[in-house]
Amino acid sequence: MFVITGHKGFKIQFPNGNTVSVQWGPGNYCNPTHEDGRGAEFDAPSKSDSWASTTAEVAAWDKEGKWHNFGSDNVDGWLTSEEVLKFLTFAASNSLDTTDPFVWTDDSDEEEEEVFAS
Repeated sequence: MFVITGHKGFKIQFPNGNTVSVQWGPGNYCNPTHEDGRGAEFDAPSKSDSWASTTAEVAAWDKEGKWHNFGSDNVDGWLTSEEVLKFLTFAASNSLDTTDPFVWTDDSDEEEEEVFAS
């Protein structure tokens, strides 16, 4: 299934249940060719006949809605067209890494909470 999103990208769902979002609009991690770049007004793409960028941002989630872990975030930005194609191909035929990229392994937060609790 294909879905247009906000006049600045698309989502594609594969038969294995994975969905990939590819975005290149204001606020996305990309290099829009618009004179205002990423700082353009949020609705600027909808006011234009076309909206272009030299790179794009991708995100993905599985059929249960669990987001892919790119290593340090749930999105990956400034990807070239070749890199986007490579990720689309991966997501179409593989399981996504749905581990939480934001899990902290440092126990110092718990220690600080105990100090403030006393």
